[in-house]
Amino acid sequence: MEVIQRYYPALSGTQVRQFAALQALYTDWNAKINVISRKDMENLYVRHVLHSLGIEKMIRFRDGSRVMDAGTGGGFPGIPLAIFFPEVSFHLVDGTGKKIRVVQAVADAVGLTNVTASHIRVEDEKARFDFVVSRAVMPLPELAGLVRKNIRREQHNALPNGLICLKGGEIQHEIKPFGRQAVILPLEDCYSEPFFREKKVIYIQL
Repeated sequence: MEVIQRYYPALSGTQVRQFAALQALYTDWNAKINVISRKDMENLYVRHVLHSLGIEKMIRFRDGSRVMDAGTGGGFPGIPLAIFFPEVSFHLVDGTGKKIRVVQAVADAVGLTNVTASHIRVEDEKARFDFVVSRAVMPLPELAGLVRKNIRREQHNALPNGLICLKGGEIQHEIKPFGRQAVILPLEDCYSEPFFREKKVIYIQL
């Protein structure tokens, strides 16, 4: 938790309590339903929470924005972003029901009123949002093709509506189809932990 407060010292008391509660909640749920590897549980705040917050380095969602987390798994990046942006609505979707069960339980436990969770495949979700966020669930061209239908035309943010992904490793082949529509932010420029050396935030206007 200290690492979150080091990078984000201006968090409200409510946000600090919500972030602090995640360790015990995910430890408890992970013992019942394996949503995070045991190795990663020891590094929850760096590898999952702080990594998720890397998206705010690309964009500060304006109040009232609607964001979908595609293939949220155990709730990342959606849950940390929902804590960080309490006036933004987040809709977390995943095709695995037990993962959505964990997501809903965690959101309820920390008092997140700006989160909804749905057991549905991304391709079957019809609602529209300002942005879709995701963490390396599939190759970017494939994901962009699936979520293009979910991006609404009305603009409310500094960046045009689109897709924002957390990715690691070599991604040049994935972004090539998008040309100048793709913007890359290396997270090693934002966070000093070794984990972020090859981690990136990628924005694609859709």
